[in-house]
Amino acid sequence: MTSLGAVVHPTAIVGPNVQLGRGSVIEAFVVLGTPPRGKTAEDSPLVIGPGAVVRAHSTIYGGTTIGARLQTGHGAVIREDNVLGDDVSVGTAASLEFGNRIGSGVRIHTGCFLELVTIEDQVFVGPRVVFTDDPHPQCPAYLDCVKGATVRRRARIGANATVLPGVEIGEDALVGAGSVVRRHVKPRSVVAGNPAVEVKEDIRDLACFVGIYPHAYSWLGDLPERGSGSARATRAGAPAPASESTSDRAERGGAGRRGEASRTSARRKT
Repeated sequence: MTSLGAVVHPTAIVGPNVQLGRGSVIEAFVVLGTPPRGKTAEDSPLVIGPGAVVRAHSTIYGGTTIGARLQTGHGAVIREDNVLGDDVSVGTAASLEFGNRIGSGVRIHTGCFLELVTIEDQVFVGPRVVFTDDPHPQCPAYLDCVKGATVRRRARIGANATVLPGVEIGEDALVGAGSVVRRHVKPRSVVAGNPAVEVKEDIRDLACFVGIYPHAYSWLGDLPERGSGSARATRAGAPAPASESTSDRAERGGAGRRGEASRTSARRKT
């Protein structure tokens, strides 16, 4: 372990492959640097930036890179091949399986499940949100169609929502609690229900129910004018794609994840 002024509880297990940033606090019974199946500590380094707080009974595998000021709840699990930005919060009992790409300022609440998900900066993921990546579970062609969701900057996903494979949730969009999201969500729109449907065209149509603000999100000072285009606008109601091209998969880092996906698929079948 490489550590600069970190505080590590005597019951914590910190592997020799761990680089722990200055001022980090590692609480009781934490395990850091566990190599993924089929790998050794030498070829699966774990890098955690300065100022991290990893709370009791959490596990972070080798092969992951985390920025500054990580905060975990108790019993969080972060598997291999994850990349997290700065100021990320991972709640109690949340599970980040392999292949996630998480931006900075992201809050992932208690009990969430993510695999192969791309999340941009400042996204809010409410308690027990589940992201799926397998369109047809146990299909022998799993690796040909596996695809996680993409959540654009500052989107918000309410508690207990389920997001299906390949879905894109647009910038500043809002997903209501308990929704099942099976189609792309337009930027700044509001969706809710099972299946999720658009209930508001723009988050500015939501009233502030206590009357503090003119509308629920008027405190966001950089929203574009209504009707303005977006380079990443997603077609309203478009179904999520069933598969992605090799070039798309490589761009998302999928080429480097296929071995791990294969092992994960094998684990599911045993």
